[in-house]
Amino acid sequence: MFGLQFSLVLAETPALLRGIGLTIELSLIAIVLGSLVGLATAALRNIGPPPIEWAVRAYVEAIRNTPFLVQLYIIFFGLPSVGLRVTAFEASIIAMTVNLGAYSTEIFRAGIESIHRSQIEAGLALALTRWQIFTRIVMQPAIARVWPSLSSQFILMMLTSSICSFISVEELSGVAYNIQAQTFQNFEVYIVAGLVYLALAVALKIILAVIGRLFFPSASANPVKVRVAGRAAP
Repeated sequence: MFGLQFSLVLAETPALLRGIGLTIELSLIAIVLGSLVGLATAALRNIGPPPIEWAVRAYVEAIRNTPFLVQLYIIFFGLPSVGLRVTAFEASIIAMTVNLGAYSTEIFRAGIESIHRSQIEAGLALALTRWQIFTRIVMQPAIARVWPSLSSQFILMMLTSSICSFISVEELSGVAYNIQAQTFQNFEVYIVAGLVYLALAVALKIILAVIGRLFFPSASANPVKVRVAGRAAP
């Protein structure tokens, strides 16, 4: 008779908690660094000279049109071949940052392009520099308008961290794999892991919604739909 037995899985709660902690750590670091990369590249694409704009476009297209696993393998196995040795954790952070940076570049760009030209012209009339106009007039409302899409991308990045288990990073998916290999409770282990990922995603969504209401109150009023890798981010 088929029956679910969670006792062996729950006995590994300390290991699961360590995996959850590492998943959260990876996600938070990648979200912060990836957002900074995306913001910087979107700014360079907007106010930089043509060669920089072309370089940003090439970076975005290369990352958005290749699998994250391939990017992770290139960093983890490729960097040592040129003398740059990185740990699995460091490779995961680099790969997640580079990946999120490319996607967030397009999201930020959509927000920047949604700013009406008249606001920029008003800044020029006040003799502001291009940098002052970008930071004081364009950037804040642009982020506000794309915050829902950006939040969705952050959640996707947190879920994508599970792929880092392929290079032996013992985040939640890596720990789940180890537990099922020891207990042979495959179904039960991944039910628990799935529920934990669901809880993390819901918690992150709530936190990002609160941040949006506090810092970008107009985010829900004027959202900008962004197409990311062939699909519209909600």
